[in-house]
Amino acid sequence: MKPKQFSLWPDHRTIWRWHFFAGLFCLPFVAFLSLTGSVYLFKPQIDDWIDWRLDHLSVTGPAASPTQEVRAALAAVPGGRLLAYELPRGVGSAARVVVDHGGEAIRVYVDPSSLLILKKIPEESRFERIVFKLHGQLLLGNVGSVIMEMVASWTIVMIVTGIYLWWPRGGARGGGVLYPRVGRARARWRDLHAVTGLWISLFLALFLVSGLPWSFVWGHALARVETTVGKLASVQDWEIGAVSARDVIVGHPAENSGAIQRMPGMDMGDMDMPGMDMARSTTAISPSADPLAGLDAVVIASRRLGFPAPVLVTPPARIGAPWRVRSDTQDRPRRVSALLDAKGAVLSMERFSSKGVADRVVAYGVAAHEGQLFGWANQVLNLFVATGLLTMSVAATILWLRRKTPGHLGAPSPLASQRVGVGSLVVMTALGVLLPELGASLLLIVVASVILKKT
Repeated sequence: MKPKQFSLWPDHRTIWRWHFFAGLFCLPFVAFLSLTGSVYLFKPQIDDWIDWRLDHLSVTGPAASPTQEVRAALAAVPGGRLLAYELPRGVGSAARVVVDHGGEAIRVYVDPSSLLILKKIPEESRFERIVFKLHGQLLLGNVGSVIMEMVASWTIVMIVTGIYLWWPRGGARGGGVLYPRVGRARARWRDLHAVTGLWISLFLALFLVSGLPWSFVWGHALARVETTVGKLASVQDWEIGAVSARDVIVGHPAENSGAIQRMPGMDMGDMDMPGMDMARSTTAISPSADPLAGLDAVVIASRRLGFPAPVLVTPPARIGAPWRVRSDTQDRPRRVSALLDAKGAVLSMERFSSKGVADRVVAYGVAAHEGQLFGWANQVLNLFVATGLLTMSVAATILWLRRKTPGHLGAPSPLASQRVGVGSLVVMTALGVLLPELGASLLLIVVASVILKKT
């Protein structure tokens, strides 16, 4: 056997083998992500459909106060404490109170007029939450997050090698290059895989990159770089790995110091809300024995702020500390939060523009990833990409099954003069550094290859 030749780039067969094995590992996950992602794309509509009855109540008589609604919810969950109160969506909407019970967040729906409990459900059991954990963690927590990060890393390899294999040779253009041929069956499935993959590869790469900050290994690495080197983010505004719904709802706690301090990056903004005193001092609020004292005033003030829904009101970390009001909209660049005292006066406000660079970049990426950055058009575009990914995956599977013979994997056989390619080594080394799990798996492959050759 001739020794491997070193050149700038590997030969076509070598690239094909890399693409084959990357696809064999990634495509089942890509198809799964396409299905679960398509469902999660329409989270707002699905949530509205599930809660339709609870948002179209026949309200008779005066509505209860937020404090009364919270007390009714707490009575329905003995031993619980208030985690968050969500501002009602309309006149006929049930009050939504999230209660912390032994570290578990439970959502309680309360009739605003009769104070009857209409529904109780753990946050982790809500449909959209299950789909979210399926999509990003395979319901396996941080282990699933690591697996999906590995898939994302090798999918990038699949994209790069796929574009190389697609690249027209000899001036070819048109059918089989820019649009699929539908004549012969083999050409049809090959083109559905290659041409569809070409058109969606850019979007797929953006999806993968925008999801990495949420993954367990890469996300913690980015957070470490921010903290020790760049300090790009003043307040990290995304979850890394498996984070409980309770912790997501709590968000970033208010100041715990003895007096209410103006928080870095916060401003009062230009607000004109008649009837509200804009408190600009840092005077501590008089403590009260009632942990719900001030809730009604804070809710009234929160409505006047006009934050994008859903809006969560979270209680102080201790009695006398400020209440926190924040928008939890999926369109993250529209998110805004404020600290209010027990009388409803705004103490400080944090806008999207005041966040760190990394927070803003990730926010744009996640909002686009979830289909919420530019309305329904974003959802349609993402659904188109997900459909393309499914088409590409099905076509690749059919091509593989037609190629595969009994007892064999169906991989392209290596050439005797297989070239490694110095350029490819540089590219893979760079990707291995940027994507730690890809780098680790590549080292394992190299070590395994050396051991197998010696045995």
